[in-house]
Amino acid sequence: MNGNQNILRHVSITPFFAFGKSFRASEWILAARSSRGKIQRENAVQTGSPATLPRARRYFHALSPCLLAAALLCFSAPAFAQQDFDSQTRAVTKRGTTAADFLGIPVGARATALGGAITATVSDPIAIYWNPAGIAAVEDVRFTGEYAEWLAGIDFNFMAMAIPARFGVVGLGLTVMRTPAMEVTTVAMQDGTGETFDAVSWAAALTYARALTDRFAIGGSVKWVQERIWNSASGGLAFDVGTQFETPFRGVRLGASISNFGSKLQITGDDLLARVDVDPNNRGNNESNRALLKTDRFDLPLVMRIGLSGEVFQRGGNRLTLSIDALNPNNSEQYLNAGAEIGLLGDLIMFRGGYSELLLENSLRSFTLGGGLRYQFAPIHFGVDYAFEQHEYFNAVNRFTLTMRF
Repeated sequence: MNGNQNILRHVSITPFFAFGKSFRASEWILAARSSRGKIQRENAVQTGSPATLPRARRYFHALSPCLLAAALLCFSAPAFAQQDFDSQTRAVTKRGTTAADFLGIPVGARATALGGAITATVSDPIAIYWNPAGIAAVEDVRFTGEYAEWLAGIDFNFMAMAIPARFGVVGLGLTVMRTPAMEVTTVAMQDGTGETFDAVSWAAALTYARALTDRFAIGGSVKWVQERIWNSASGGLAFDVGTQFETPFRGVRLGASISNFGSKLQITGDDLLARVDVDPNNRGNNESNRALLKTDRFDLPLVMRIGLSGEVFQRGGNRLTLSIDALNPNNSEQYLNAGAEIGLLGDLIMFRGGYSELLLENSLRSFTLGGGLRYQFAPIHFGVDYAFEQHEYFNAVNRFTLTMRF
């Protein structure tokens, strides 16, 4: 009976483990018949007539597609679940991956009102920020100053000067962003310790530009970038380079620039000092060792701009200028800026409008509006510009820029 039981066990189990293979129960029965006739007779009594084997084979073949579908479902379901998990939780963007993001805040009310589409047409001291080649068009000493209350009450200021010389044009620029004073809080003193702190970010640039021909100009800047929060700071060197070209086709202008190419920033300072017990399990050691926390190094917000600008209408001292810029930053996806400027009475009065971050998913900026006035009080020419900048998730920003020509 032990041999018979083994044969029955093989017959009953084999269909489930012989997936995709021939049904081999008949071979085992025939082998049993040839070896032991008694076992064969007992097997026939317990399992039925040999005619039942083809019926079992038909049942197995009928069940095979179902078993195959079940196996495929078991193996494919985890793969689809993993793919869905990756798409929802592992999406990586370039947002927030750089230091000194204040370098990406637009400068100048005119440039802001045009939506930042000014790479090809800028020709005053704000070119130090947008395209260093732009100051090559400056023929007299010019000064530009800007004030803006940035988001969350943060002050943003920009000052620049361009000075013509025999060998080209030299420019100086300073960008400063400062937060208001904030109270120092701790877990134990959540209402404040009585101390205050602030954060300051600034960049100082030295620029040189020269017109190589009457249509082509090139320029570059070297600048020092510094960020500080309370007693910790980081700093590094950066470079800008740009070109401008006026085509023979109806005054259409082309511009290109690369900004903020430089070293990585790493914050250091006394605020990173911490008390550390190097061996918590040893009660006899010094439990007040001072350690300096090490922070990561981050790239500067490198950006490449390519711009196109031209007058679509110009007659009798009035004009309409359209401009568009394509940007490729290292901390965001690619996008476009577009703007339009109307000049009346020989640019005595100007109206502007634009849109920033076109084609950018989840963009923060929106449309811009502004205007400007030009007037001469000999021997000084004055220019006043205003810009309104709408944001998607924050309050709008108002900018004022004063320009003087000596």
